[in-house]
Amino acid sequence: MASPKKAVKAAKQAKAKAKPVPKKAKVKPGGRTRTADVEGAEPALFDPLTPGEVADALRTLTEDRRLSSMAKVGRYRVICTEPLVVKPPHWMAGHRLARVVAYDYSSDRAVDACVDLDAGVVAHLELSRGQPMLSRDEEALAISIAMVDERVSAKLEMGDMPQMTMHYWGRNPTDLAFARRSAAVVFGRDSGHSTLVAVVDLLDNIVTQVVPAELW
Repeated sequence: MASPKKAVKAAKQAKAKAKPVPKKAKVKPGGRTRTADVEGAEPALFDPLTPGEVADALRTLTEDRRLSSMAKVGRYRVICTEPLVVKPPHWMAGHRLARVVAYDYSSDRAVDACVDLDAGVVAHLELSRGQPMLSRDEEALAISIAMVDERVSAKLEMGDMPQMTMHYWGRNPTDLAFARRSAAVVFGRDSGHSTLVAVVDLLDNIVTQVVPAELW
């Protein structure tokens, strides 16, 4: 009969030769599993888009025949451009991708596209009547239009200034902003007290409503 020391030694040797147990997949918050295909993705795919990549993505998008009217008229705003990464087994996995969201004023529609920068093609395009958030340019434009409107300037009090600009939809079909892209510019004081709201129609670049903040 083997001694206790020999039995312990044999058990350790058997354990060392045993096949290692694979590590469990990491679970993200919300219960989603972080699989090996994500962990092995090239880190550079997640990097912010460079100015050159943004320019390439916009050029590829506007050259797409499905957006020929938007490119021809030129009345559109780019809302955002950001990197997009997809997982295997999708055919675009490993490609440098850009998501471009724009608003086409000529057709009153939203554009949501995925551009494959490696292949130089629009890999996915979705057109809808949805209203994406305002771009920084649209916010600045709305403020500038409101500031020069005589009805707005006549109601502004000493110390009033633009506090915020929000995307705005009309409450009922009779409102012009119900079907047209509009912004609400809120004016107020440094103390945070709002005094006036001006609704700006971004299609015709005019102020359509001037409302006291307490009635908004």
